[in-house]
Amino acid sequence: MSNNESLFSNTLLKEPRVDNDNIEFRSLEITDYEKGFSEVLQQLTEAKFEKSKFIERYLQMKQYNDTYFVIVAEDKSSGKIVAAGSLIVEKKFIRGVTSCGHIEDIVVDKTYRGKNLGLKIIQQLKHLGKIMGCYKLILDCDEKNEKFYAKNGFERKAIMMAVYLPTPKL
Repeated sequence: MSNNESLFSNTLLKEPRVDNDNIEFRSLEITDYEKGFSEVLQQLTEAKFEKSKFIERYLQMKQYNDTYFVIVAEDKSSGKIVAAGSLIVEKKFIRGVTSCGHIEDIVVDKTYRGKNLGLKIIQQLKHLGKIMGCYKLILDCDEKNEKFYAKNGFERKAIMMAVYLPTPKL
């Protein structure tokens, strides 16, 4: 598949991109809706959307090829997406006009947990953050996941707060 059909170039990913269980780690592709991308995300949070909305958002993200990095893990034997994670690169004025990476939406299909897919997604995202010149990578997680992220080099740093706004009607 050409880079035009991927959200970003797979050459940015660290090797190996295919593990011993025939799981391929790669950039999100416009055809991944049919491969169960939404279904995997639904194991993390509310993520039901129609194909047209997926394509619309994908094309919006693709316009900013140095900002959005969505990695998926595809089981090559079934053709299904079994894990995913995102890095969003925020351009900053601080720290020498550099960037900060936000890791988001890490999810592994429940039938594939325990195979280190989450670890491999995080490693890929950390690699991308380094390539993109991020001075730090941050993420928010449930307390129950703190040990997983600590094993991956993250440390508790501050308090995360949120305000949820009403969803706009588009």
